[in-house]
Amino acid sequence: MAPQKRRNLLEARYPKWEVLTISCRLDRAAECWADRPLIITDARTWNYGEVQAWSRQIASGLIAHGLKAGEHVALDMANYPEFTAIKFAIARAGAVCIPVNFLLRGQELAYVLDQSDAAMLITMEEFRGHDYLADLNQIRPALPKIRHVFSLAEIDALIASATPDSDAELSAREAAADGTALSDILYTSGTTGRSKGVMLTHDMVLRAAFSSVIAGAFEENRRMLFAMPMYHVFGYAECLLAVLFVGGAIIPHLVFDAAEMLNAAERHRATELVAVPMMTSKLIEVARTRGFDSTHLKVMFNSGGVNPPGIWSDIREALRPREMRMGYGMTETSASATSNVVEDDDVKLLTTHGCLKPASVAGDPALGGRVAVYKTIDPETLTDLPPDMEGELVVTGPIVTRGYYKKPEETAAAFTVDGWLRTGDLGRVSIDDYVTLTGRIKETYRCNGEMVMPREIEMLFDDHPQIEQALVIGVPDPRAGETGCLCIVQRGIDRPDADALLATCTAKLARFKVPRHVLYFAASDIPLTVTGRPQKFKLAKLAIERIQGET
Repeated sequence: MAPQKRRNLLEARYPKWEVLTISCRLDRAAECWADRPLIITDARTWNYGEVQAWSRQIASGLIAHGLKAGEHVALDMANYPEFTAIKFAIARAGAVCIPVNFLLRGQELAYVLDQSDAAMLITMEEFRGHDYLADLNQIRPALPKIRHVFSLAEIDALIASATPDSDAELSAREAAADGTALSDILYTSGTTGRSKGVMLTHDMVLRAAFSSVIAGAFEENRRMLFAMPMYHVFGYAECLLAVLFVGGAIIPHLVFDAAEMLNAAERHRATELVAVPMMTSKLIEVARTRGFDSTHLKVMFNSGGVNPPGIWSDIREALRPREMRMGYGMTETSASATSNVVEDDDVKLLTTHGCLKPASVAGDPALGGRVAVYKTIDPETLTDLPPDMEGELVVTGPIVTRGYYKKPEETAAAFTVDGWLRTGDLGRVSIDDYVTLTGRIKETYRCNGEMVMPREIEMLFDDHPQIEQALVIGVPDPRAGETGCLCIVQRGIDRPDADALLATCTAKLARFKVPRHVLYFAASDIPLTVTGRPQKFKLAKLAIERIQGET
């Protein structure tokens, strides 16, 4: 069926936008498709009705343990089926979810749990050789706000703790559900040395999900296979929430393994593979080696990072999808705010980062039915620029965050006076609403799909006796999308050892934050603004030239 015909069917099914919570959206889907699969794993399959009941049981158990409406519950978990049930349970109980990056360790984790005001934590016992409970025990004394900790092994006991009173309270909260309330606080990196909690509402993430459904022209029963963690808006909104609108299913993987992903695509009849460029490149490599010809695969969704040259033709040749998708967004926009439409040719895929997403009833009529619109401004004067002129991308719309949790100064700095969110990205917006990224003003970068905050790394070397200045920038990487480059201005005549610097990072930071490159610069070679601040986007260009010259 042609994409536009599929959109017409979606628009007929959803003629009017309803402001709902994510648990209400699950309930609506369960009313229509109770027996359809929602979560598919090798171990078993959970249908919509089962996940709905599971989430209600967990929600009642949380209430029985004293969870109040509006309180915050941290969820530190990989893509286990329980993640999905717990995510809907937290929403059903009228609470706010804090999806935690499970790569965080020690004080990194402690900061998120404390700053988010988490009253409860649900976590894994062990994952990929790491003891999460032991790690938590070390930092627990610094977390007095957390009243209860539940592990995966305790979920059944949590369910069993529900009472008739907690069931009644749950029913009352479900009846009072407010789709405009906060659903999530997702932590992402900033420029001030600490992570920032992006506040998102139920309605924001559901509008973002539905607009992706419209842009991608989803058919019924779409099955999305992915390994991105669902603590990211990518796995959360673009996959889990999106399938709710078409009675589809998610096939979440705990870890990325290209060969196993391709096997699973055939085994579970996946209709869409979802990946970031690093994953996609590996999928292509494996598919070429062993062959891949799934009769079920219709779509390849490749987004969330810098794409290597030629990747779209490689996807077409090796994976053979009928349609290809990509987009551009950030946590602050609840998922992708642009997306190519599936009718786009390879030229659009190669030269842009998608168009402003069509959104049908989820869009704002004042924005031409879009969930988000972009324009460019002069980053110095903040004045608007005409179409096709490079400048800082700014965005507004109903999927854009209201700000950062308990960070009023950072929130104020993130928006223009007329309410547009400053992305920190350089780009252009064409007359026909296609967005093209050309560079970066902001300091953060994405490594293997994870956002990295350079200042957090730089602070490790503030008191280093051999270092005058340490600057971290993101540079392109064929597998990771981007990776860190540690740029050193040495103090004195003795050059600090690169391996020792990286060892310091490895000991104190999550793996994805550790830079791959170390370069040495003279102080006079560091580009500066008129106020004497380093211009990192210019430094990045110098670093890329150096790295390319060494390879």
